[in-house]
Amino acid sequence: MNRLIIRLAINAIALYAAVGTGWISGIRSDTTQWWAYLVMAVVFTLVNALLKPVLKLLTCPLILLTLGLFSLIINTLLFWLTGLLGRLIGSGFGFEVETFWAALLGALLVSVVNALLTLVFREELRSRAS
Repeated sequence: MNRLIIRLAINAIALYAAVGTGWISGIRSDTTQWWAYLVMAVVFTLVNALLKPVLKLLTCPLILLTLGLFSLIINTLLFWLTGLLGRLIGSGFGFEVETFWAALLGALLVSVVNALLTLVFREELRSRAS
């Protein structure tokens, strides 16, 4: 349970870095409340857990052909879908992505922040089954 809470917090911080800070023009958030980013993190985690393995399996030849660069397109699509689903939930959740390039930069920023925070919390995220 601790791992899930840490993972959600990491995703919320990564989404805040990409959406809430305004560093990337072309991405607008509906709200700046911290709990909204937590809800978006839940949506982001579910989207990645359910769709990413299926998309990677279906596009495996394309990923191999592009030496893994097509994974960036998949991450961009999932980032855009997270914002769309968040807006469909309503009540100020979600964000709007204006262009493909903004979504690509947002997905890259989320990936980098997520990777860095995962390194920081690697001991807490490590499995306790020993």
